[in-house]
Amino acid sequence: MQPITFTRDCYRLGDEPVHLNSGEFHYFRVPRADWETRMRLFREAGGNCIATYIPWLLHEPREGEFVFTSENGHLNLEEFLTTARRLGLHVIARPGPYQYSELVHSGLPRWLVEQYPQLLARDLAGQLRNAAAVSYTHPVFLEKARRWFAVVGPIIARHTVSRGGAVALTQFDNELTGIQLWSGGPDYNPETFGFGRADGYYPQFLQRRYRSLAALNTAYAAPHARWEDARPVEQQAATDLAGVCRARDYFDCYLASVADYARTLVGWLRDAGVDTPFVHNSANPEMNALFLETAAALGENFLLGSDHYYALDQSWPQNNPTPQWLVRCFQSLEMLRLMGYPPSVFEMPGGSLSDWPPITAEDGEVCYRAHVAIGMKGHNYYIYTGGPNPPGAGVTADVYDYNAAIGPFGEVRPLYEAQKRFGQFLLTHPWLAEAGMECDLRVVFDFEYARWRDYGKSVAPLTFTGSQAQEFLRRGVLTTAFCASFLPGLADAASDEWVADTTRPVFIVSAATMSRAKQERIVKFLQAGGRAVIAPVLPEYDEQLQPCPVLKNFLGAPRATRARRFRGEDVRLSFRETANVFVNGEIFAWDNLPADAQVLGRDELTNRPIAWATLGGRAVVLGLQWSHGMREHAGMLGELLRPLGLQPRVTCSNPNVWCTLRSRGRQSALFAINLFTSPQTAEINLIGPVTLPPMSVLYRELTA
Repeated sequence: MQPITFTRDCYRLGDEPVHLNSGEFHYFRVPRADWETRMRLFREAGGNCIATYIPWLLHEPREGEFVFTSENGHLNLEEFLTTARRLGLHVIARPGPYQYSELVHSGLPRWLVEQYPQLLARDLAGQLRNAAAVSYTHPVFLEKARRWFAVVGPIIARHTVSRGGAVALTQFDNELTGIQLWSGGPDYNPETFGFGRADGYYPQFLQRRYRSLAALNTAYAAPHARWEDARPVEQQAATDLAGVCRARDYFDCYLASVADYARTLVGWLRDAGVDTPFVHNSANPEMNALFLETAAALGENFLLGSDHYYALDQSWPQNNPTPQWLVRCFQSLEMLRLMGYPPSVFEMPGGSLSDWPPITAEDGEVCYRAHVAIGMKGHNYYIYTGGPNPPGAGVTADVYDYNAAIGPFGEVRPLYEAQKRFGQFLLTHPWLAEAGMECDLRVVFDFEYARWRDYGKSVAPLTFTGSQAQEFLRRGVLTTAFCASFLPGLADAASDEWVADTTRPVFIVSAATMSRAKQERIVKFLQAGGRAVIAPVLPEYDEQLQPCPVLKNFLGAPRATRARRFRGEDVRLSFRETANVFVNGEIFAWDNLPADAQVLGRDELTNRPIAWATLGGRAVVLGLQWSHGMREHAGMLGELLRPLGLQPRVTCSNPNVWCTLRSRGRQSALFAINLFTSPQTAEINLIGPVTLPPMSVLYRELTA
């Protein structure tokens, strides 16, 4: 079999670009007699790969006793891999240590967590995070996990494509950080992080970051005499700049330890002979930014994907794909692209762990097609097929049904037909595998803002925090852009890629914090003739929360004041020709404007400037955060961007129909998306009038 390779643009099998069409298939749950039948069905549905967990829980039931055979064959991993190879399906092997997968102890052996409690993750008070949440780099856990990898690694290695087998990709662990953060926060295990020890991981991290105790003490407003005197704080205790600094430093230290753990696991697998690329899945779109350190540690033979569920039980904000969910997915895929990966969903909804609300075939199909519309290059259905849990291994039910396309006893369900139609769509339009997303508006975003929710939210004296900026990007800028039929694309504030292109305007989402290097990059862009809207504030602090008003000073050192709204106090904002823009977020009024400033928007009741332009109109500062809800939001965005050169390629008369363009060379296609339960009609300039059925995605190839 040919290896699977990848670039930012696409996956490849040999020299051919291909969409990775994978399905989760747990050999330990599916009766051995059904393996071949269900694999053939997946091939018939257009699948080219299957993924499977390899549960430590089942293969080392007692410490030191490894089991890879069983009377009914459900533990015969090598036979499963051989069957996949014979049927021409690649395999993503997922040996853990974690599987989650609704297994007891999330797939870890019972003996591990019950006999070695010292290796479990702790909060700062020393209490357990979760009965199955380990401290990743605790020496006892690493000792036990290394022994597991020393056994399972050679098995995987014997079946890699380089040795004539089926294993093309190997995933280490599963949804790293999730089991800890979902249980209240990062791990503070004292043995792992070495609090109070000169050689401890945390003191050593601080020494590398600050280099001098004086710098540390300035940031922490503290008189530490030694590095080991510094202690972290939990997020809820971060109520001032020094507290946020301490919480952020510890969270970054925690993520550095996660990267070290990932590098350790990959090293063990390589030592065992596994020579495939390595992959990992971020547990949801908001967690992608937590893997910057891991990506840097593992280099170019590593691939990050994300999980994009829309409903797993009734606690989720929606039961079916919605526009709000699609914006989250769009940001996720764009972040993965900016990190250098083909945008991939390693857990694509292929069912739900709950029987209610249901995952319907119609909802599933629109989920899959909408993902292609927003740039997805590969996916893995979670799950494609299930079956009975091994005795005592499951925590949800004795049968792992998951509402999957192929039922636990081989039933072919309507979701399978939806996946088959989607697979045929991918095969019929193979050029989409390397097609890029077209954009006429670049939205510059700081990855750091996506991490702020984990160490600081609303903190004085910051006028606008990173967590607020993350929310504004999704609910405000991106949602409004789609409703206005602008084609947005993300740009990384830490990269020079977007700076050289001054032909298109950018929208810069800014919080009160931004590193000096990123601020200087924006200044460089504006000095080169670039055009930008910056909202809703100008940064005044760097990433260390030290004063750093580089961009603010370049724009004339204006002052922003939060326009407080009290009960009964009216506000009326107007921008050029768009009057009375609905206010549902923060407002910032501006004083001390530069001499050449042109006021573009005011609060009509106080006459205070809310939006203004400088640098001959090329830089617009907008003191407004909004959550899209009214057509005036789209009108305002257009009023500010069109004078900066925005030239939308698509116009759509219906804001409920979202459009995207994908192209490769002279080939291009328009997608029109309706994620509402009523039909929508629209006039789209590239294709004319259309009527979209409820929950549908229209695909139309365009002539060159």
